[in-house]
Amino acid sequence: MLEDRFLVMTVEHWIDLTCHPSTRPATVRAIAVLVRRSAGAELRMTFRLDGDIPRIRIDPPGAPRIATQLWRHTCFEAFIAVDGQPAYHEFNFAPSGEWAVYAFRGYRDGGPVANETMRPDIAVRSTGSRLELDALVRLDCLSAIHPRASLRVGLSAVIEASDGFSYWALRHPAAKPDFHDPDGFTLLLEPPNPQR
Repeated sequence: MLEDRFLVMTVEHWIDLTCHPSTRPATVRAIAVLVRRSAGAELRMTFRLDGDIPRIRIDPPGAPRIATQLWRHTCFEAFIAVDGQPAYHEFNFAPSGEWAVYAFRGYRDGGPVANETMRPDIAVRSTGSRLELDALVRLDCLSAIHPRASLRVGLSAVIEASDGFSYWALRHPAAKPDFHDPDGFTLLLEPPNPQR
């Protein structure tokens, strides 16, 4: 049954990520994501991290630029696949404004895409107890199909803190954290209704 495999978005609401059971940080209380898909081929995500922000490693903000291995530090991620297809894209969003995009033909079969036209818009707000990162992805930069297709999305976060790393996702299908596992792409986004 569809509802058993996927979280189908029908109204906007915050979606909780869960921490992988192999990591139990004291510094992070919760991570939630608000996802909005527009008729204008945009996917907007707000990642909200509640915790002891001064104890979390966050690089200072800088000019937006492509970077590598962002997942080695605090980083928010989105995995986007057209429903029914093995290919997917991975977006990494760092609080510094750095970003990365990867294209895969199937499970971990691919690599980085160094294309400035795919640059997401990133904005960050932070207090002592909350960090929010807004990311906007243009689906028409992925392919002509993405704006009109049903999408399977995986949302995740790697958090580096003074008490170690923690790994957060919509679903953790494996014994070890693996955000590329397609069984973790559990958010189903239907095409927007152009009448709205």
